[in-house]
Amino acid sequence: MMKKKLALVLAMAMTASLALTGCGNGSGSGSGSGAGSSTPAPAGKTTQVLATGGTTGTYYGVGSAMMNVLNPLLTLTELNVTSTGASKDNVEGITDDEYGLAILQSDVLTYAHEGTNVFTAPETDALWVAGLYNETVQITAKGGITSVDQLKGKAVCVGDQGSGTEFNAYQVLEAYGMTADDIEVVHANFGEASEMLKNGQIDAAFTVAGAPTTAITELATSGMDFSLVSLDQEHVDALHEKYPFLVQENLPAGTYEGVDTETICVAVEAALVASTDMSEDAVYELTKTMFENLEDLGTSHAKFQLVSAEKAAENGSVPMHPGAEKYYKEIGLL
Repeated sequence: MMKKKLALVLAMAMTASLALTGCGNGSGSGSGSGAGSSTPAPAGKTTQVLATGGTTGTYYGVGSAMMNVLNPLLTLTELNVTSTGASKDNVEGITDDEYGLAILQSDVLTYAHEGTNVFTAPETDALWVAGLYNETVQITAKGGITSVDQLKGKAVCVGDQGSGTEFNAYQVLEAYGMTADDIEVVHANFGEASEMLKNGQIDAAFTVAGAPTTAITELATSGMDFSLVSLDQEHVDALHEKYPFLVQENLPAGTYEGVDTETICVAVEAALVASTDMSEDAVYELTKTMFENLEDLGTSHAKFQLVSAEKAAENGSVPMHPGAEKYYKEIGLL
């Protein structure tokens, strides 16, 4: 779809203003808590803001690993990681020319291209680069809450407003015969939700991220009596039948301190996307460099130990960026 011209004009005006005053922070994020910097990219490189999620979520850690490992190796692109409100914010930021790259939930990416769910019209500027790893829908709660049914009438954090977490939270509640009207809806990022849970401000929280997730690990080691709510097989099967992108992924006992039994969960895929404005050469180099350095990336962040080119190239829902497509064809996957 066409870019939002007003956002671009405002961004250009702000850039000019910052250049005159010399006091810009170059974040490129509505959250302002990322690793953004006003330091110019090295000669010959173009800075691309990589949108992630909250700083205690997996996206931010994965994006930071990409920046630290790949920046010294890339000749065309300088990655600049920033913290955001996650999936929906990331799609809209690419549409508005705020971000060149993003990590987001693949289901939200599909909604954007279709113009469904919270997208009132198709937003098609974010193109597939790679499927990365599964993100588990995790429900943390006060110690006395052990089933989804018990969330009725409770204060429940469903993630940032418009985030993929919020979508998945309502899908899980729907499977159990509930809607947003049956809970006291709270919006916050993963770290904030864990703090609110510890402080007794909420009763439960949904977190959709690669497990173990920093915010939940910190909660589990805080001394609070908490539970990790398990789904039951009947509802997992019903969720997958209605939403095929939700697949079963159980968390082994010991994933978090104090959780000594397996937790039945569903999961979605985390995807790396690039703007239509990024050149084929830049995305090709980024994709190639990422897969040729998976060992170093896996040392920097454990989630990269789950990434493979074969799985990354599997994408049946949205168009692939020509640069990524070139790489997958080159290695015989397409």
